[in-house]
Amino acid sequence: HQQGSLPRLALRHPMNPKAIDYKSFFYPPGGILLWMIIFLELITFGMALGAMAFSAADNGPLFHQSRLQLNATIGTINTAVLLTSGFFVAMAVHNFKAANLQKSSLQFKLAMLGGLLFIAIKGFEYYSKIDAGLLLDSNTFFTFYWLLTGFHLIHVVVGLVILFVLNRNITTTSIETVEASAAFWHMCDLIWLLLFPVLYLIF
Repeated sequence: HQQGSLPRLALRHPMNPKAIDYKSFFYPPGGILLWMIIFLELITFGMALGAMAFSAADNGPLFHQSRLQLNATIGTINTAVLLTSGFFVAMAVHNFKAANLQKSSLQFKLAMLGGLLFIAIKGFEYYSKIDAGLLLDSNTFFTFYWLLTGFHLIHVVVGLVILFVLNRNITTTSIETVEASAAFWHMCDLIWLLLFPVLYLIF
């Protein structure tokens, strides 16, 4: 009955060999184009972190003192929040493939709630930094801090919009769209896992 009411899901389900061959290199979950974008994003952030490390080599004391002005506890909480959100996205994809759309929708909503909580916590952190006068032009460390975390925050906002549209149309969307949306959200997780230790723990 569920397959009859959701023909697009049945026709485009990954278990249908006529839809997509996931064993092919050119058809990873979400599509090869999305993964090219993800790799480019990771390379961009990696280059920025490399530039930050290079700058820190010449300004060790400045970077260390500046890093101490960040709240590692807040960073840790936000890491846990974002990873939990990513877990709900993974479970939502799993349930979507099992045609359990009600449970999948609930898990996407929980994932979005995690994303909103991440933004709220980051907003509190930003407010405290602005209140303390630690702005983009305060020093080199905070220039990197604002640019890197701000760019990541934009990705989270975009990811939330994607998940919202996906969940709103969950009964008619395709498995490719679901997996592409999930891959983008997991990219946000991965980027934050790169940023968190460098900004909050290392220097």
